[in-house]
Amino acid sequence: MTRLDLTADPVELCAALVDVPSVSGDEGALASALEHALREQAPHLQVLRSGDAVLARTNLGRERRVLLAGHIDTVPIADNVPSRRDGERLYGCGTSDMKAGDAVFAHLAAALPQPRHDLTFVFYDCEEVEADRNGLGRIEREHPGWLAADLALLGEPTNGAVEAGCQGTLRAEITTRGRRAHSARSWLGENAVHAAEPVLRRLSGYSARDVDIDGCRYREGLQAVRIAGGVAGNVVPDECVVTVNFRFAPDRDVAAAQQHVREVFDGFELAVTDLSPGALPGLAAPAAQEFLAATGTRPSAKYGWTDVSRFAALGIPALNYGPGDPNLAHTREEHVELARITEAVDVLRRFLA
Repeated sequence: MTRLDLTADPVELCAALVDVPSVSGDEGALASALEHALREQAPHLQVLRSGDAVLARTNLGRERRVLLAGHIDTVPIADNVPSRRDGERLYGCGTSDMKAGDAVFAHLAAALPQPRHDLTFVFYDCEEVEADRNGLGRIEREHPGWLAADLALLGEPTNGAVEAGCQGTLRAEITTRGRRAHSARSWLGENAVHAAEPVLRRLSGYSARDVDIDGCRYREGLQAVRIAGGVAGNVVPDECVVTVNFRFAPDRDVAAAQQHVREVFDGFELAVTDLSPGALPGLAAPAAQEFLAATGTRPSAKYGWTDVSRFAALGIPALNYGPGDPNLAHTREEHVELARITEAVDVLRRFLA
């Protein structure tokens, strides 16, 4: 088993985390290494193993509790493990999304035996795959008390900025139907692909809403992401399916999001296939205000969906804050700026120490 030194330079710790492959569903080796390191090097923490997730917490009786969460899985490796260092950058699968954030949290877990707030650390599995496999869902079902907190910080890549809340996401399939016929006698059929033209026209004419929530501006979007139809090169198609994705501001709940999409495509056959709520910024919470003061930055809206939504659903204010660059996530050239890792450690130490 790989031995991790949590007290080492967080940059070196990040490299060590990257060097243990942990593609979604195969996080066991990294989870074991983290569990062993926390038990050995952070005796002030209570440690729990849940599947391939590792949780640790202080129990100091502080007035507030801050939860720091990071997923330890990555997308499939693209010839970019082991890590390599090039000047002021560290390259490798997961460096940005989000082993740099994990390294920051794991380092602080060992380095802060007497934090000003009680702390909970959650290193979880299967974030990069379908939602029903996400380790946070399992933890919520089996160990709900471990997710109690006054503020949750997710180490998702934000380039060292604070991104508040997140958009909700909805996918739906709009189906148009026709009647098959030989294309040489097309007048005997009804073309379902042609019948999808009004759907695309509504999308191209759609006006996206902007909304300001707690000083964060969220922009919505409704886009076609897939279209499928056709039987053969000589057959008039009798079915066409347009898949759309709606990214909605967190002031809409899931019911309102569904209603809006159904109104846009009124008159068409529509089925919602995936739906996750957004998360409000939660910036008014005292612990969130403290954290923002420590960063010295203004928060912005999170474009995209993250697990802050899970904490918001539990009534816990949650923010995204990590040293990685979201634009590099999942790429062959994924890397992290070393200075961002050091900066994140300094910011969180100011907030927590």
